Amino acid sequence: MAKKLSTLSASAAVLVTALTAALASAPALASTPPRTPTPPTTSAAVPASLDHARIAAHFDLASGRTPENIALAPGGDAYVTFAAGRQVAKVSRDGTTRILATLPLPADGGVRTPVLGFPLTVGITRAHDGTLYFLYATGASDLTGVWRLRPGGRPERIAALPADGLPNGLALDARGGTLYVTDSVLGTIWRVPTAGGTATAWSTAPELASTGFLGANGLKVHHGAVWAGNLDQGTVVRIPVLPGGHAGRARIRATGLPGIDDFAFTGHGDRLLATLNGSSRVALVRPDGSHSIVLTRADGLQNPTSVALRGHTVYVTSAAYVTAEDPNLLLARLND
Repeated sequence: MAKKLSTLSASAAVLVTALTAALASAPALASTPPRTPTPPTTSAAVPASLDHARIAAHFDLASGRTPENIALAPGGDAYVTFAAGRQVAKVSRDGTTRILATLPLPADGGVRTPVLGFPLTVGITRAHDGTLYFLYATGASDLTGVWRLRPGGRPERIAALPADGLPNGLALDARGGTLYVTDSVLGTIWRVPTAGGTATAWSTAPELASTGFLGANGLKVHHGAVWAGNLDQGTVVRIPVLPGGHAGRARIRATGLPGIDDFAFTGHGDRLLATLNGSSRVALVRPDGSHSIVLTRADGLQNPTSVALRGHTVYVTSAAYVTAEDPNLLLARLND
């Protein structure tokens, strides 16, 4: 146990140092303006659109249970990846957490994992049949890639991704049988068949690139396009899916979101909620690119990493990477 705690502490120290330095120097605005430039607004100017925030589950930081990404199931259960624990877990409606899988530790302990220096489970998505797809970044060619966990089964890697990259965000296009993956180090969106196979570079647009720490991060498929957040640039990028499945021209749709980690659409056009990791805030971003802050650390956020919605219920995971206080799952209600 002492050895495990020591390993986690070293991993956390690397991440804290990297995050603190990167977020401190993150640009407030990208160099390219959004399609419809509108100055960002603040919570003081626009009333909050979320209320009834509460912590639904607390996680054990010492055990590496730092929730990185979330996927929802019918009925209110949630599936999360615990980054530092290399685990996939189910969080029930009553807050009970059950570990479904623990990924193998690389032979070198994962020290070659780009930027972070430790292996981590990252993006996760759920198919209608209950199959979970998730990402594992290790710096090792035999483990880094897209993994699958069928109900009652064992985790298996279905596609390799470059070991010198950092797969991070994951989105499923169920109709096309395609998974999209952001690589935060290589500035790439990869495309992988849900059946498994060879990953192909779908887009390497400069809007996805890192400026020193992590670039393309959160990822969603929405209204005929692939959308990605760029943590370093503080932007949300839209890339249309053209006939034949090819990537169209990338366009920045929102700026002024430093440290954006993940986001989710609210069901009203292109309006979305975005987690701002370093500042422990959640922003409501409107289709014109303007935004207001709707959740803060006062609500219980501790470096929020992902957000998801089911109906009017908003789920936000916090990994406490920098605060090192209380990794948790927060629920709130969206008011339209």
